[in-house]
Amino acid sequence: MEVLANELDHHLHNPITRSISNNPLIFITVLLLFHSTITTSFPTPSPIPILPLPSSQQLSWQLSEMALFLHFGTNTFTDSEWGTGHADPSVFNPTALNATQWVAVAKENGFSRVILTAKHHDGFCLWPSDYTDYSVKSSPWRGGNGDVVGELAKAAQEAEIQLGLYLSPWDRHEPTYGKTLEYNEYYMAQMTELLTRYGNVKEVWLDGAKGEGEKDMEYFFENWFSLIHQLQPSSVIFSDAGPDVRWSGDEEGFAGTTCWSLFNRSNAAIGGTDAKYSQGGDPLGHDWVPPECDVSIRPGWFWHESELPKSATNLLELYYNSVGRNCLLLLNVPPNSSGLISEQDIKVLQEFSNLRASIFSQNLAKSAIVTASTTRGGSCSNNTQFNSNSILEEGVFTYWAPKKNQTHWIIYLDFQESVSFNVVQIQEPIQMGQRIVKFHVDVVDEDGEWREVLTGSTVGFKRILRFPNVKTQRLRLVIDKSRAEPLVAYLGVYVDTVSIIGNTKSNSTSISSSVINFNGSQILHQIVNNRTRVSSI
Repeated sequence: MEVLANELDHHLHNPITRSISNNPLIFITVLLLFHSTITTSFPTPSPIPILPLPSSQQLSWQLSEMALFLHFGTNTFTDSEWGTGHADPSVFNPTALNATQWVAVAKENGFSRVILTAKHHDGFCLWPSDYTDYSVKSSPWRGGNGDVVGELAKAAQEAEIQLGLYLSPWDRHEPTYGKTLEYNEYYMAQMTELLTRYGNVKEVWLDGAKGEGEKDMEYFFENWFSLIHQLQPSSVIFSDAGPDVRWSGDEEGFAGTTCWSLFNRSNAAIGGTDAKYSQGGDPLGHDWVPPECDVSIRPGWFWHESELPKSATNLLELYYNSVGRNCLLLLNVPPNSSGLISEQDIKVLQEFSNLRASIFSQNLAKSAIVTASTTRGGSCSNNTQFNSNSILEEGVFTYWAPKKNQTHWIIYLDFQESVSFNVVQIQEPIQMGQRIVKFHVDVVDEDGEWREVLTGSTVGFKRILRFPNVKTQRLRLVIDKSRAEPLVAYLGVYVDTVSIIGNTKSNSTSISSSVINFNGSQILHQIVNNRTRVSSI
């Protein structure tokens, strides 16, 4: 009885408690009712997801973050980008081809998927297709018994790297091209070969590329999509209009500064989608079609001896502007004429991997005290699943959630001492829908006042923003607008000593009342305008 009385007194520190305790009968009744309430309380359930939502295949695709594109074929040996379809198959002879090396390069540098050009526009097939002789079986490589797709599929499976395949709709060699019914049958027959011979294919890549003056062709895209999903249920299909993954609107590796996974497929057509619509997505979209940023490590898509790869800092810039803007980065690293990824490219990829590790291996937020303006379920011990500390756990399956019907959404970090940083990363639990429309980040300046250091729009799977270095003890993430109660899965605070951000000269600058507010997106957008578009895939 004394233990229960102490428990009641602990939870009800008011004069009523003392008054009730003077009447034993009332006291015992109230105590029993109170204890019954405590023992029968239940945790608050998760909030309702907001539509549209990603499929399990799309969610798996998004979590992979980066993939390697492998442009390889007769173009590699003819120094071409778009082959004519008339190159002799004998030119294809990569004497040192090693698909295990390709996969190892991907895995060692943080790429969880490889996508091979099984057939490019020239129509030459990197597997021994039953429907044409224009393939590896007509080449001297492996004595005409080789299978590039097969070797890559085996290497990827052994290394637990996901496999994707690109089968160009435009075929400059096949005689039936231009005859709608016959060619669609041909294309679907080859797609069936690829999706039934080589195990689990996680992505099928299509585009609408076709040169001017080429034969008119109607592609039966919906038939193709149905076949792909039927044969490979765990696969996503990429094109500039979906259905599962969309083009980001350029071939420079940059997504829009506002980037929704929401999209209206009815507003898009393969080969005819507005690039701006692709870049930004649609906050009112009814479909979940996230963007993929394709870009080549070299000026061209196929290997050319005269070309050099981008620098590691260039790749870091691409990472910020693709993965850091709710996209997947599809980086083309073409094997050379020996059949290997060149040492020059490997060196750059290793440096790129080291740069990412140097920046993102230490989250300063993990040493901070985390609080929030409101928490779903309150502070009851049974409702810790939505606690603000959830934002320190990597991944999207744990998250902070606010109470219902609130409009004041803030997460606070108290580092307990002054720290310097210039990068903030935010993630939403996208399995609950994309919610955040607008946010900003403030820090406490040397006068003890909150000062804004960056603003942003969409978050999605991952948003990474840079700004001039600041030194502060406290930070707050303020969500200004959201489609529903905002949910935050992760908040990272990092130091980037590589990127040149703004015009700051010192390594660390305290924020004062005269600080210039920087929008990380605007800074990066200036860089976009200075880039040169590479030739179309």
